[in-house]
Amino acid sequence: MRKNILAIDDDASVCDFYERSLPLIGYDVVCANNAGKAKEYLSSEKPDLILMDIMMPDQDGISLTRELHSEAKTANIPILMVSGLADAGTLNDALLFGAVDYLVKPVELDALKMKLERVFSAIDRRKKA
Repeated sequence: MRKNILAIDDDASVCDFYERSLPLIGYDVVCANNAGKAKEYLSSEKPDLILMDIMMPDQDGISLTRELHSEAKTANIPILMVSGLADAGTLNDALLFGAVDYLVKPVELDALKMKLERVFSAIDRRKKA
């Protein structure tokens, strides 16, 4: 069964990349270009994973991650952070507030595929344990 991914990124070219690339490697994707649209989507859907940009105009990805993990309905959705910021402080904040992993932009499809496979493999192992 194909996994569903919610991608949250205010950059239209990044959303376009996800929408073109992820189906080619076996994932269904919906893209939201801001936190408000993402929350609207999450009010009725539960994706298997969220790809989250950190720097967005309405709400940054780290505070949105913290918010989603504080709500029962979205607390268990793994979040993979994606950002142009590669400094250790940002990486630590992302992981501290609940991201399962981190990718630095520009994202390469092979690296994204590897991270997604690693996250879903870990989830499957936990379910079997």
